[in-house]
Amino acid sequence: MSQRRRQLPIWQESLLLIATAVVMAIIVKTFFLQAFYIPSESMEPTMLVDDKILVQKVSYWTGGVSRGDIVVFDDPGGWLSPDDSQKATNFLQRGLEVIGLFPTGGHLIKRVIGVGGDTVACCDEQGRLTVNGKPIDEPYVLDPSVTADRTFEVEVPDGYLWVMGDNRGNSADSRSHLGDPGGGFISEDTVVGKAWVRVWPWNRAGFIRDPGSFDVLDGP
Repeated sequence: MSQRRRQLPIWQESLLLIATAVVMAIIVKTFFLQAFYIPSESMEPTMLVDDKILVQKVSYWTGGVSRGDIVVFDDPGGWLSPDDSQKATNFLQRGLEVIGLFPTGGHLIKRVIGVGGDTVACCDEQGRLTVNGKPIDEPYVLDPSVTADRTFEVEVPDGYLWVMGDNRGNSADSRSHLGDPGGGFISEDTVVGKAWVRVWPWNRAGFIRDPGSFDVLDGP
């Protein structure tokens, strides 16, 4: 006679399934996807306050951050205000936060303008940023005329990034921290991931597209 395999009680099977699901969700958060929300107007019109987004981490497994990427990154030190973090207020939200499904704050989101070795300057005669001497057309900027309000020229160190908001008149980005010890640059190591898809609100849900503004730097 063949012995029947002993089955676990229903409650034990349920606990095992829940534990497995939580572990898998934590793995997804750590290596694949994480939810965030937009706390300020700094990335308008691309992203609005309280937009909920998913950030993917797969792109940076084997390659570096690219110009034009919209990245979520840890505070390099003193960039965040006390109001920029959305706190989990109950047991359910805290549980979702652990597995990456509660859209937390406590991070910053900006567009990468320059990577290590680039020279970023503002601005040419038409008020456009230049990268390595080439002007960049930026259709995603809320008010292009504001870009030239603050002039600068920087060389991005290897392993660092120069980042700016799309709402240039209301973005405490790399320009605002030029005089800080870090010179306004952020380390690539602080990048959590790349903005991938907007999941809320429903009427604006969809993939976050790269308009190709920096493709001009790949030419001759």
